[in-house]
Formats: sequence, structure tokens, C-alpha cells
Amino acid sequence: MQSKHRIFAEDLLLAAEGEDHFDRVPDSLVLIIFNKLADARSLGRCSAVSRRFNALVPLVDDACLRIDRVIPADGGDGADALGLAGAPRPRAVLSHLLKAMLNAVLKPFAHCDAKSGAHGGKHSQQQQHHSPAQVLKNFSSIRNLRMELPVSDVGTDDGVILKWKAVFGSTLQSCVILGGTKVERAAAGTHAPMAAAAAATDSDGAGDESGSIPESFYTNGGLKLRVVWTISSLIAAATRHYLLREIVKEHPTLEQVALTDAHGQGTLSMGRDQLKEFRDKPLAAAAAANRTQVPACNMKLRYAPLLELSDGTRIHGATLVVIKPVGESGGIGGGRKELDDFVADTFNGPFREAVGVLSKRRTYLLEMNGF
Repeated sequence: MQSKHRIFAEDLLLAAEGEDHFDRVPDSLVLIIFNKLADARSLGRCSAVSRRFNALVPLVDDACLRIDRVIPADGGDGADALGLAGAPRPRAVLSHLLKAMLNAVLKPFAHCDAKSGAHGGKHSQQQQHHSPAQVLKNFSSIRNLRMELPVSDVGTDDGVILKWKAVFGSTLQSCVILGGTKVERAAAGTHAPMAAAAAATDSDGAGDESGSIPESFYTNGGLKLRVVWTISSLIAAATRHYLLREIVKEHPTLEQVALTDAHGQGTLSMGRDQLKEFRDKPLAAAAAANRTQVPACNMKLRYAPLLELSDGTRIHGATLVVIKPVGESGGIGGGRKELDDFVADTFNGPFREAVGVLSKRRTYLLEMNGF
């Protein structure tokens, strides 16, 4: 107890002398802490702590932005960003000067703090109305960016599993879709360790060990459902890609971008080569839609009526679709081995195992026109 009082007294003495131990922490270490923090809104709050933090926050390499709502990149103005629209005028020169000083410090990252005004009604509501590009515009050195949408793009029925990952440059390069009409997860300790295997029966019909699709798959709507999954996932990916156009343009330091959703349904990924292509080649927007145009594609479909995985998870109507644009020779999937590696590493956990099992089954080729 005595030592605590002694430390407290020493801190008071240092403060009186204008010294602060935290000032001795090098900028490089502070940046490491900020990179670990990553969350754009939290970094925005940090920037308001001091001039030093305000100068360091824009230099972070890693940033994560959770999007509350998506609005056009040109929406809002400076007054709305600060929640000043319709605000009463200052009654005194001192009040005006104080507000100007606060604005000078807080304005660069005011829009990162959309959730901090819970007790400020209109102020909080107006701060939320910013596009991701506006939120990130003052981060000048981002290399790795992860963005998360509040909801998944493709609606599914209860019990249905649908996951996808797409890689885009200036347009689609590769897309992997894993779906199932029903997923049963084994209770802890109830499953026996076993290698993943395909069973022979399911509501979609019976298949054989070679991976042949049963006739009922075509007649009871099974194929139609997979086509709907595929088109919906591609539209979702193309919409996310279109959302990134301003961000990629304004942040030349970016080397890796991932745009996911809170439900973990889909991921749009862009690496260094894809980002370079995105900047160098014009983006082809779809007619009358806020998304990138999807090119004509070749699709490889693999199907198993039932997959039973080593952890006891059972996926009914398991389907793997691998998509690649017609004539695509560059980027992910430029070679067969590269594409196979990309497919194998697309998902984690039991879904990674499911992809591995489905990849060994018979392949069915389909073609799709651009849209």
C-alpha cells in the first residue's frame, strides 16, 4: 500500500514538472500497439487523445472497419460529419474558438467514431452516415485492410449452409462456393473418429461412390437451387467489389483487402497483384446495378448426397462449385495447381475438410454467360 502511495506521489511530481513516462515510448512501439488494435473506430478515438496520437494513427499498416450501413461514397458533407448541421451558433467568441480547436483535432477521424455518441442522439445518427471511403480517407499508409458488413448478402432457409470466397482484380478471377441443404453438427463426444466419407442417401437422391449425380437431382429442383446459389453469390461478390473502387483508388499503399460479413458467409479477397490490376484497368460496371459486371464463366460442380466429416458433422446435399472466367489466364487460377491450392485453402475447420472430400468426386462442367 505504501509503495502505491509513493508511486502516485512521484507521478504527481513528474506531472508538475511537465514530464510523462509515456512520452519515452518510441513511436515505433506505439504503432505496433495501434496495428494490433486495428479497429478503425477505436483508432479514431485514439487520435483525439493527443497531437502525437493524431499524427501516428494515419500511419498504421493494418486496419479493420466494421460497417454499420453502406451509403454512396459521395454522401454527406463536412458539417454532417461533425454533427454540426442545424446546431445553434456559438454565443461567444471563446465558445467559437474552442469549437474550432476541437474540430481541428477531431475532424480527421470524427467519422470513425459513429458509435461513441450513444447519448448524443442526432450527433451519433449523423456520424453513422459515412461511406467506408470517407471513414478511411485519413489513413494514409494502410497495407492490410479488412472490412466487415453487418449482414450476409445471400438469404438462405434455416439449416442451409452457404459459403463462398471470390478473388477479383479488375473483374472476377476465381470463386469457390460450398453449399449444403442441411447441416447436422454432432454433439460433443458423440462422434467416432473417422475419415471423411460420402454416404449414399439423402433427400436429393442416392449417388454412387464415384460421385455421379442421381437423376432426381435434376428433376426435384436440386440443380436449380445450386444455380440460384451460384448466381446470388457472384452478384454479392461483384457488389462488394464495386464498393471498393474508391478505397482502392485513394489508398495506393494497399497490399491486401478482405471484405467479409458478420455471418461469415462470403469473403471478397484482393492481393497485391489483384489491386494493381484493379488500379490499372477500368472497372466494367453492370448496367443499372451498383456492382461489377460478371464475365462469362466456366464452372466445375461436384456433389455428394451426404458428407460425414471426421468431427461428426453431416452435410446433406453437399455441393462444391469452382468458377473461373472463360479464357482467364492470369491471377488466381492461372495454372491448375494454383487453382487447386486456392480451392483447398478456401475455408477453415470442417468446411476445409468438406472441400477436400468433394474435390475428389466426379466433376460436372457448366457454362454461364456474363451478366
